[in-house]
Amino acid sequence: MFEHIHAAPADPILGLNDAYRNEPNPNKINLGVGVYKDEQGVTPILQAVKQAEERLLNQEETKSYLSIEGSPAYREAVQKLLFGEDHQIISKKLAQTAHTPGGTGALRVAAEFIKKHLPEATIWVSNPTWANHQSVFQSVGLEVGSYAYYDANTKALDFEALLASLSQIPEGDVVLFHACCHNPTGIDPTPEQWYQLAKLCSKQGFLPLFDCAYQGFGHGIEEDVQGIRTFLDYVPEMLVANSFSKNFGLYNERVGALTIVCETSEQAEATFTQVQRCIRTNYSNPPSHGAAIVAEILNDKQLRSLWEMELKSMRTRIHEMRSLFVNTLRVKGVTQDFSFISQQQGMFSFSGLTPDQVAQLRNNYGIYIVGSGRISVAGITHENMNPLCDAIAAILKD
Repeated sequence: MFEHIHAAPADPILGLNDAYRNEPNPNKINLGVGVYKDEQGVTPILQAVKQAEERLLNQEETKSYLSIEGSPAYREAVQKLLFGEDHQIISKKLAQTAHTPGGTGALRVAAEFIKKHLPEATIWVSNPTWANHQSVFQSVGLEVGSYAYYDANTKALDFEALLASLSQIPEGDVVLFHACCHNPTGIDPTPEQWYQLAKLCSKQGFLPLFDCAYQGFGHGIEEDVQGIRTFLDYVPEMLVANSFSKNFGLYNERVGALTIVCETSEQAEATFTQVQRCIRTNYSNPPSHGAAIVAEILNDKQLRSLWEMELKSMRTRIHEMRSLFVNTLRVKGVTQDFSFISQQQGMFSFSGLTPDQVAQLRNNYGIYIVGSGRISVAGITHENMNPLCDAIAAILKD
């Protein structure tokens, strides 16, 4: 029965990681997959996570199923982190949160919910966006459109084109925004621009869906969700998919959440029952361990302080690598302006390297970058900085 099935094409990012593993060059460098690396090239387990796990190991009494929506402690902690502890969204119970298997799981549940209850809606994503966004939404039969975002000439946000694009989106459609650390460009709207986008959303009547995968990796924990909080002042409804893979280093625990915000608490409760139905027919209920870690850390003053310190350290290292990368290229004699990289935020940079140049880096130097030119800055270290910049300098001279 399976004889007619052909192999699917490799995922553009995960497939790159597989190719890197098979690369024989002993000096190979992986700047493809979005996973944080420390100076030793290791994805560390945070000390706050280790301490939380020790507590949980001693406290855990059962391996019974969680409810469809996950544990109350985790769901409450997610809302406080996104909206702020004193926000009326929480006090008035205008939001409901479901624990999902990672941020991708949250997006998939959101996609199924949208397809079922807004079947005629088109979902709009930025051009460019994370490589998996379109596939997740198309997999449930949603129509996916794109709106202007990046100016390849200026290597910056094309805000006028962005406004013009969103002004054409009709009421009832859905627009996906990156809450912070836009993937793949690393370019976010300013606070004033978020304000203008929120007003436009209110005027146009489209539903915002925020993908918040990097909270704390841009400017800070509070600063990185100002876009979401600004929108809350202007729109009565939104969806937020968030992930703790990066900011807690819980990649393989698959810890995420989908939060739905409604105009009244009654609407929130009724709508959430439909989210629960989507979950029940998908994975039934979420895994426990990673969410328990997050809740333990966020609800404990000492552990939260340690986590914030470790997160700041990761954020600072990435900022330092951005600046050092730009300066090292200049020292190597590269005349092309890469200063925009030091102004971007988060783990990624849209480097401006062409597909041909990316291929040269891979074939000639064992340096792996996504074909679009997206670089995972978190994979750059002091040790690989010189060979990386030497290789880029060489291909730019060709």
